Amino acid sequence: MVDYKKIVPCLDVKDGRVVKGIEFENLRDAGDPVEFAEYYEKEGADELVFLDITATLEKRKTVVNLVKKVAEFISIPFTVGGGIASMEDVQAILDAGADKVSLNTAAVKKPDLLEKISGEYGAKRLVCAIDGKRIYVDRKEDEPDKNLVPVGDKYCYFEVLTHGGNKFTGMDAVEWSKKVKELGVGEILPTSKDFDGVKEGYDLKMTRAIAEATGLPVTASGGAGNAHHILEAFTEGKAAAALAASIFHFREVTIKEVKHYCAEHGVKMRL
Repeated sequence: MVDYKKIVPCLDVKDGRVVKGIEFENLRDAGDPVEFAEYYEKEGADELVFLDITATLEKRKTVVNLVKKVAEFISIPFTVGGGIASMEDVQAILDAGADKVSLNTAAVKKPDLLEKISGEYGAKRLVCAIDGKRIYVDRKEDEPDKNLVPVGDKYCYFEVLTHGGNKFTGMDAVEWSKKVKELGVGEILPTSKDFDGVKEGYDLKMTRAIAEATGLPVTASGGAGNAHHILEAFTEGKAAAALAASIFHFREVTIKEVKHYCAEHGVKMRL
């Protein structure tokens, strides 16, 4: 059994190019996805995530040909998400070379699809991405049916967002994570809209709440600004993996540097 923590670069793709934004908006071009994929494997990435971030909003399928190109150049596990909404979509992505598929909006709209995918391909090939946003309340009694965590002198819960973080669902992210586990999901990828691209650290409270509620491998996502933030994801956030984009894309820190930093602080890494 693999017990080391994983570093996972993320390729957010729009119009065939890697982009990066802040709080899911203000996207800027970062480069070619195939070149990034090759570079990250050489750098020692444990896995790679490819998210076609506007596929659902634009009501189109994930760019299968681009997935195929990326898969040709790497051997590390490769997860693809964005616009996957049917068993046919899943088959096409896996046939193109992906190891796992990630669903977000489609999972909320059609929860039974998760069960079908897991039944057909196994839990290890199915990731549920959960975009969450903090909703603050003054007292626990204000939202008795939500999983509240203390933040300063207030409490908050995490509301599930869909359609690229643009649509509020009213669903509690921790409860939803427990539900998707029941439906056969093997991993969870929670991303905080509040923290995404801000580079001040992950939403450790959301990451930890989902990890502890499900017991599934959780990949922290949204907010990494340095190696210490990634260390915190493992230690405080109880994450099994940490996903990052801009700090790697723009060479602010390398994967090797992050791995050595975490290892020096007692975290088991694949060096």
